[in-house]
Amino acid sequence: MERLLWCFLALIGFPSVLGQTDLHKKAFVFPKETENSYVSLKTQLETPLKAFTVCLYFYTELARTRSYSIFSYATRQQPNEILIFWSKGRGYTFGVHGKEVSFQSFENTQAPTHICASWESTSGIAELWVNGKPRVRKSLEKGASLGKDASIILGQEQDAFAGGFDRNQCLVGDIGDVNMWDFVLSPEEINTVYIGGNLSPNVLNWKALNYEAKDMHTKDFVFPKASDNSYMTLTAHLATHSRPSCVPAHLY
Repeated sequence: MERLLWCFLALIGFPSVLGQTDLHKKAFVFPKETENSYVSLKTQLETPLKAFTVCLYFYTELARTRSYSIFSYATRQQPNEILIFWSKGRGYTFGVHGKEVSFQSFENTQAPTHICASWESTSGIAELWVNGKPRVRKSLEKGASLGKDASIILGQEQDAFAGGFDRNQCLVGDIGDVNMWDFVLSPEEINTVYIGGNLSPNVLNWKALNYEAKDMHTKDFVFPKASDNSYMTLTAHLATHSRPSCVPAHLY
């Protein structure tokens, strides 16, 4: 794979930012440990989720230090409706509807890392892909239905709807290219996303992201990323459609 350098422009200096934005070649930066800094992603689901795939990049030095939240989707009934979490000593924790499974990881996560997590209610199969490589599939909450009125938070783990943050579980580092679909991506589609392709996400689309960020700042940033011959895309879109045939936070 060709080694490329990515230059990002981070947004800084605003206590709160609200808007729908194309975040192509950009990322949120959480530079220090805090329980007050986060990014809230806005979406409008018309029906409960029976399946989903979430893909994103993150970059942190916390892996050997402590646990931290990567993606938190809460409803008023269940704060851990969807949770992607790094657990020190255990690896990745993937939660659906309050239940969890673990995916062991012995690799160095102190580098830009791409993950995709998917789940399907009909089969109860949960999958995790790390840097384009699948982990062993697990069984998780077969038959469950996930709430559509959600609080989606980056940078913090929710112990209550849109709150209950713990600074000891916050992310310190960068996160971007957050996309979400209301169906399970195929292995070929996940590989396409990993190498920089765009599959028109229909829940969160980083190229049209509606979000609110607390305590933002700005600077130029160089983000190393290994890739074939494509670039990182960061997006978030807010609507559901049928499957196609085929802190302080910063923003780059």
